[in-house]
Amino acid sequence: MQYASRTVQERSGERFAADQRGGPSRPTRTKRRGKRKSPLWARLLVIFGAVLMVGSTATIVGMRVLVAAATSSVTQQDLLGSGGTHGKHASINGAKNILLVGVDTRVGNSAMGSRSDSIIILHVPAGHDQGDLVSIPRDTWVSIPAYDNGKQKYAGGHDKINAAFEFGSRGLTGPAAGKHGFELLEKTIQGLPGMSGLTFDAGAIVDFSGFTDVVNALGGVTLCVDEKTTSIHVGFTKSGREAEPYYFKDGVPTSRVPGVTPVVYNPGCQYMVGWRALDYVRQRDKLANGDGDYGRQRHQQQFVKALASKIMSGETLTNYSKLTKVLNTVGKAMTIDPGNFSIEDWIFAMKGIGGNGLITIKTNDGNYSTDYVNGQSIQTLNPTSMQLLESVKDDTVDSFIAAHTDWVAKS
Repeated sequence: MQYASRTVQERSGERFAADQRGGPSRPTRTKRRGKRKSPLWARLLVIFGAVLMVGSTATIVGMRVLVAAATSSVTQQDLLGSGGTHGKHASINGAKNILLVGVDTRVGNSAMGSRSDSIIILHVPAGHDQGDLVSIPRDTWVSIPAYDNGKQKYAGGHDKINAAFEFGSRGLTGPAAGKHGFELLEKTIQGLPGMSGLTFDAGAIVDFSGFTDVVNALGGVTLCVDEKTTSIHVGFTKSGREAEPYYFKDGVPTSRVPGVTPVVYNPGCQYMVGWRALDYVRQRDKLANGDGDYGRQRHQQQFVKALASKIMSGETLTNYSKLTKVLNTVGKAMTIDPGNFSIEDWIFAMKGIGGNGLITIKTNDGNYSTDYVNGQSIQTLNPTSMQLLESVKDDTVDSFIAAHTDWVAKS
């Protein structure tokens, strides 16, 4: 079935041309089919990046006030299942692993449930002076274990890793869906070759749409586009009305909608407001270099760096009102399980991680290698990628990086 595009009312009092230049706002929109939740980078940056940087701003604003702003709006929920630490790590000291999940909620299609749109393991070495970000491609072909969420049973089988969250949450809604989807994804990762014994000390589910507001609270960010990127989500008619530019079948863009021009991000550094920045980093289908999910991961990582730089800039850190607004906005976009520790414990323990302390490591060295199973395209992790994941479990990521310097993404 192909889905027709839907338009929204013309922006009032603003010129379409201004928006194309990255102007201050976007037209009011009706709810769009296939609403997605966040890729993961941003929440990770904030709670385990920017929010964790709160400690370094103590001489500028009150530490306790900032901690309150960073935590008061965050939803806390039990997400970690039997694969969590559950008392194994009684101290906040030592190496820590945090599972970060962005969720794709398919509105109006309860049978499909929710699939994880982004999966990132944040590894914090024992020194707590850096954070190693390892993304697992959503199309990675894996064995998903059998699971009973109390409402429906999943018999187990092979599928893309992003299906694990959906299978765990089937038949459930609200917090229960998040908890069981997260737990089955966690078990699936722990079932990868060589990953037995991996535990997670904390976890988070993040709302993609919420980070549009974070970028806007910061006044926008500057991103350097490295390849021509065509949006499959946002386009405009000649009259300036917004519309989806592509027809879709099974979530894949098939053909252009007549009369609708998609937004195109051309190479070069450019200022972007919230919706443009988030739309840009969501794209993987129409990238000029054909690098798909790896290209999207790279753009997400670039976004993390740009967002961290903006948060750590003098214009933000010295502006108490702006900083607290940013932290509150971040909190509203996240659901966190802090494990055995409070969020405040995490903030103070990780305050040594600055914007330059976030290191992104590419699985498969960033190379997009497609295979096919039953007619669907999949990804497989090569042996070196499995060594990378084992180094996360064993807290030997520094040694892996030293031996594979080209796997570290450039800032």
